[in-house]
Amino acid sequence: MQRFKSLSALRRSFQRQSHSCYSTISAQRDNYPQHHRFEEDVLVEGRAFSRAAILNRPSQLNAITTSMAGRLQRLYESWEDNSQIGFVMMQGSGRAFCSGADMVTIYRLLQEGNVTECKELFRTLYQFIYLLGTYLKPNLAILDGITMGGGAGIAVPGMFRIATDKTVFATPEVQMGFHPDAGASFYLSRLPGYLGEFLALTGEKLNGAELVACGIATHYSLSGKLAWIEERLGQLMTDDPSVISDSLAQYGDLVYVDKTSVLHKIERIDKYFCHDTVEEIVDALKEAESHDELCSTALKKLKEASPLSLKITLQSIREGRFQPLDQCLGREYRTSLHCISKQVSGDFSEGIRARLVDKDFAPKWDIPNLEAVTKDMVDSYFAPLPTSEPELNLPTALREPFM
Repeated sequence: MQRFKSLSALRRSFQRQSHSCYSTISAQRDNYPQHHRFEEDVLVEGRAFSRAAILNRPSQLNAITTSMAGRLQRLYESWEDNSQIGFVMMQGSGRAFCSGADMVTIYRLLQEGNVTECKELFRTLYQFIYLLGTYLKPNLAILDGITMGGGAGIAVPGMFRIATDKTVFATPEVQMGFHPDAGASFYLSRLPGYLGEFLALTGEKLNGAELVACGIATHYSLSGKLAWIEERLGQLMTDDPSVISDSLAQYGDLVYVDKTSVLHKIERIDKYFCHDTVEEIVDALKEAESHDELCSTALKKLKEASPLSLKITLQSIREGRFQPLDQCLGREYRTSLHCISKQVSGDFSEGIRARLVDKDFAPKWDIPNLEAVTKDMVDSYFAPLPTSEPELNLPTALREPFM
């Protein structure tokens, strides 16, 4: 309620004007400095009373770089201040919405010893996600295609998330020796039951219908109808969320979750993933493996993951359940920086190498089994950063998270 009171007060101060344009516009017209190559990675489309940011690295599945996150931050800030813009949206080009942070670039930087640029990517991305989670205007994300890791992170804070029959969602970070970040410990921990733990620890994929059913997406449409939705949104002269929602529903489709979906197995997921430790979860899965295919599939996924990452991730999800967005992002930032420091383990670099660089899918984890991962090791990933290393700076005094 407080969010919409604030929004209404802001709305009354707007001086509305009609615009008939519907064209691609330059960032300069949105008071954004010119950087040609960066502009190509994030295109801007101007509409009657809205703007659209289009992630445009299709050959890299729209993976986010530092410059892209920074550009998005500046664009969204300028759009929020522009009284001639009622709402904003984000979409991807090609077969992905966004596959997350550019892990291959992170790997290259780490191999070169350039930790500073890696930190900058995490800092810039997390700050943009916080902006989205506190945005004063309606904001939409069209998740048409691959939506993974940090790609989900820049989608979920939106007021409206439109999934399609081409949507593929996952948080596969544990299989790369990392942890679900970019706000994942916030939104995964708030899914029904222990579904968040299941998704985070196994990297299980969900389709568009499943995203709507579990609450990650708000609307569903066939991909073939998106052009109609975009045309309708481009004609809207409003900043009223209910009008936008009605327009989305006008071209929406009924959601039918397949009978084989993991969402039909939520009671069993709760039974296996409710335990306090990863070891207890594994024991529960092994006990039922002989008569439950869900268990054997989950165990296979857990065996592929970094044992250290599994324990870090479970603790992150459990802590996130009781923290607001800003605290989740701050904690994830600390964990991410500890991951790239390699002080305890080099699993992050090794996981990226195995899955995305050499693609041999045979990582050699520094700590090969759960038993060897100590509590002190896990706790070190949640410890405050050294005094010489600034914590994530979020404008919480000016922008209170609504989520």
